Amino acid sequence: MHPTLWIKGISGNSLANKRIVLGICGSIAAVKCIELVRELIRNGASVRAVMSAESQRIIHSNAMHYATGEHPVTELSGAVEHVAEFGEKGCADLLLIAPCTANTLGKIACGIDDTPVTTFATTALGSKKPIVIVPAMHESMYANPAVVSNIAKLKNMGVAFVEPLHNEFAAKFPSKKEILLECKKALSQKPLAGKNVVIASGALQEDIDPVRILTTRASGKTGVELAKEAYRLGAEVTLIHSNSLGFSGIKEIRTRTNREMHSAVLSALQGADFFLSPAALNDFCVKAQENKISGDAPVQLKLGCAEKLVDEARKKFPLLFIVGFKAETNISAEKLLECAKQKMASAEMQLVVANDVGKQGIGEETNNVILVSRSSCRAVSGKKDLIAREIWKEAVKLISKK
Repeated sequence: MHPTLWIKGISGNSLANKRIVLGICGSIAAVKCIELVRELIRNGASVRAVMSAESQRIIHSNAMHYATGEHPVTELSGAVEHVAEFGEKGCADLLLIAPCTANTLGKIACGIDDTPVTTFATTALGSKKPIVIVPAMHESMYANPAVVSNIAKLKNMGVAFVEPLHNEFAAKFPSKKEILLECKKALSQKPLAGKNVVIASGALQEDIDPVRILTTRASGKTGVELAKEAYRLGAEVTLIHSNSLGFSGIKEIRTRTNREMHSAVLSALQGADFFLSPAALNDFCVKAQENKISGDAPVQLKLGCAEKLVDEARKKFPLLFIVGFKAETNISAEKLLECAKQKMASAEMQLVVANDVGKQGIGEETNNVILVSRSSCRAVSGKKDLIAREIWKEAVKLISKK
């Protein structure tokens, strides 16, 4: 085994048993391909590089041999590499072209295959294998009407694109995480295609005075993973939270307070199919002081009860599929299950995710939860991306039964 493969799967198995061919073109962004390949391998994929002649002027083929553990394709040979990978009996699952230049975009769109990368693309298109393209070039080139037209043409052929980062007069290579998510989506079934998903996530703030706030220790990690998983499964996703995910395929609405969250969620739920609310909303509100409270003497704060967002959502949208979240502290498993069932009944939810945050979960990378529906209950433990997958698996199963 090549030593680079020792890292295979250490970040998860979401790409296990998947073979990805990485096409590299002559953009300066080619220098980022080593990091990208390593990320794909860490998530379980096997990767082979195919390089244009221009890309080899930027990054040496030995570097890609090191990064992938396989000899890259730098020119086509009697091994008929493009057919072996993407022919009718080819072993590859996905062609990822990253970075892709304006020149290569135009050639693929017009069926021209005069480089190893374009020949692989022609073959993958013909066999209807998924293709993901990551453009990287100067902004003026990206805005060229011919390039815009070629991108639209390829999208109509079923090719997926990862939107570049637009700054410093360039359409730059996006983050590894965003490219990884698009690869996962391209390789996934789409049970949520055509569905609209709204997710409320993370901690919020209530002002006490101009300096102090009332908040929780929630990180919003579960909500982010739920949004990514819904997107991977084909949904249109709106994530409402106080952070910034920065994935072009997921719509984000930034909120800070309970009031802002309630308003944004109820507006976004118009026409939605699913609502998930792992947000650690403040159960209490406080009347903010106009000036900073002095610390010279004891201060008493009068807390009022905040409205329940899920209850409002159910009242306004009686047919909405709602996944609720119930956090308790230091109680028995039996009591936690009872609390989950009570929450489910109170807002007529289809699914409740319950956990004991006194033991684990809040602000952490992993969690132990129970998934409670009207007909079943099961425990799930592990990283929050795994838990998100299991939540959506349960939700899709419930919809299928319905």
